[in-house]
Amino acid sequence: MAINILLTLHFILLLLISLRVLARHDLTSSARLAWLVILFVLPYIGVLVYWMFGEIHLGRNFVRQHHEIINRLHTNDPEVMGSNSSLAEAIKPEYQAAFAYSANVTGFHTTLGNRAELMADAAETRARMIADFDAATDHIHVLYYIWLIDGMGIDTAQALMRAARRGVTCRAMVDGMGSHKMVGSKLWQEMKDAGVQVSVALPIRNVIKVLLFSRIDLRNHRKITVIDGKIGYCGSRNCADPEFRVKPKYAPWVDIMLRVEGPVVAQNQMLFASDWLTENPNTPADSFYYDTEAKPDGFAAQVFADGPTQRRGTTPQFLGALISQAQHTLIISTPYFVPDYSLVSILCATAHRGVAVTMIFPKNNDSFIVAATSRSYYWELLEAGVKIYEYKPGLLHAKTLTVDGDISLIGSTNLDLRSFDLNYENNVVISDKALTADIIERQYQYIADSEEVKREQVENWPLPYRIWNNIVATMGPVL
Repeated sequence: MAINILLTLHFILLLLISLRVLARHDLTSSARLAWLVILFVLPYIGVLVYWMFGEIHLGRNFVRQHHEIINRLHTNDPEVMGSNSSLAEAIKPEYQAAFAYSANVTGFHTTLGNRAELMADAAETRARMIADFDAATDHIHVLYYIWLIDGMGIDTAQALMRAARRGVTCRAMVDGMGSHKMVGSKLWQEMKDAGVQVSVALPIRNVIKVLLFSRIDLRNHRKITVIDGKIGYCGSRNCADPEFRVKPKYAPWVDIMLRVEGPVVAQNQMLFASDWLTENPNTPADSFYYDTEAKPDGFAAQVFADGPTQRRGTTPQFLGALISQAQHTLIISTPYFVPDYSLVSILCATAHRGVAVTMIFPKNNDSFIVAATSRSYYWELLEAGVKIYEYKPGLLHAKTLTVDGDISLIGSTNLDLRSFDLNYENNVVISDKALTADIIERQYQYIADSEEVKREQVENWPLPYRIWNNIVATMGPVL
């Protein structure tokens, strides 16, 4: 009798969740199908999995508070937010649509007078950043998804403590999951004791409450560094050494970083402020300083940022606009390729119309699920004429996109559904031939250390391997 009651309750719950999946307006057909497959193939755990990971929800209060903070911070000052006149003045007409779309989403329009240096490697990034911290006179703001207690992590913490002791306002923020060991460490407490203001983005104070009423995998994946409102660092690197001790098997992790000056730093400052104030609402909004001094002969740039409190589909739509505007060349590197199908279609269409499309992935991925999903798309991409390279020396973690030698995108966003739907991300989109040429040179260094994947190679993959890749890709919408 008891078993029959439990089976009946389970069936009713399964039916209700299936109806919920079918009724949602924010799911693609492939996502609905993937969830229904999970629910009916794995009925005893499918319900639990959907309850934990099926809905993108941070809670009404969180979303309302976040939007209120954005409204408080947003200013009509075009020197901070940029302007449409800057877009028309500095961006070629064939690329304006992507910049305009980005501005519509974030409120960050095109700014002029920016400068940037491409860091040579992790060692230079570390040295320059610590030197900038030691030269800071007013404030240092940092936000990292992962902050490890290693060489880079300790040096960064010590530099912040030195700055705080000499009167510099230092605010350090980390993601509650990605940096949970750091938050519970002696070093984190030492920073607090030294006067560094510390905070945790999306903290996991009550795991059961998060699992029941939100999603534990909604994370802040941003990497933001702002010094005195004048200098910023943007790119793919967490606060960690290339040896990445939590996953040393895949080391070195190869990242790309820019040291940036100019008004676009103010936009990253505002992005940091929005995240900080969400967790620390008592901090005065006017305590964040925005330097908007344009640099002579600087280039046009703007911040593109996304997160689960913004409208769905923002990142793939922006990327689609940017990719579809390529006229001659498109080069992309990403460690994680779990796209929605619209992005795959745009990549193929871009190659079919004669653009030289090149994609670079790591050969050995730290996620076997992501690796399988990525490779499930190889045949279609290769058929369209896309060139695919797999980087061999380590895990290529650099997220880069260059268009026609004119436009470049650098930041934290991967080409996967987690970055598209679940993570808070930050990037900078740039219009500058010289800097884009430097980034393309770096992309070709990645290619030189890669092996090209040929169509014949994919054709000869064993049948079980192809089936495995496609099965995993079928679950892509729920990964």
